[in-house]
Amino acid sequence: MLGRVKARACGPPALRAAGGLDPACARRRGGGFSSEGASVVKNFKCYQLSLDAVRAVRPLIEQIEGFDRDLGRQLRRCVASVPLNVAEGSRANGRNAGARYGDAMGSARETIAALQTAEALGYLRAEQLPEVLDRIDHVVAMLFKMRRGR
Repeated sequence: MLGRVKARACGPPALRAAGGLDPACARRRGGGFSSEGASVVKNFKCYQLSLDAVRAVRPLIEQIEGFDRDLGRQLRRCVASVPLNVAEGSRANGRNAGARYGDAMGSARETIAALQTAEALGYLRAEQLPEVLDRIDHVVAMLFKMRRGR
């Protein structure tokens, strides 16, 4: 074994012995949290646009919750689900990536429906929606292309 370096065990025995995942193993396997791994998602255009949509919807959620707490909570969950699924899809392979982008697209469409419902119920004014809906629709269009392209 001259010239070879013995690798540390990353499997279940190492996990049990250490009481957790060895950070060196997590890095080798592509897991764990690192500034390098985070930058892959931060630079991802669809992810950034979905976060911008979350920021745009946040004040509307607060306004809706003044009238209907349940609709506000549902809107918060579906709009938050979009960037989370985009980030997950960006690190997934094959069909799993497409499934995550499909989940994100469904949540984005649910966000649009929730905002339109809030306007129909009189919780929001019609003039509050066009810019926000355009942002979310742009995310939906990107996700549609990404889902088909992978």
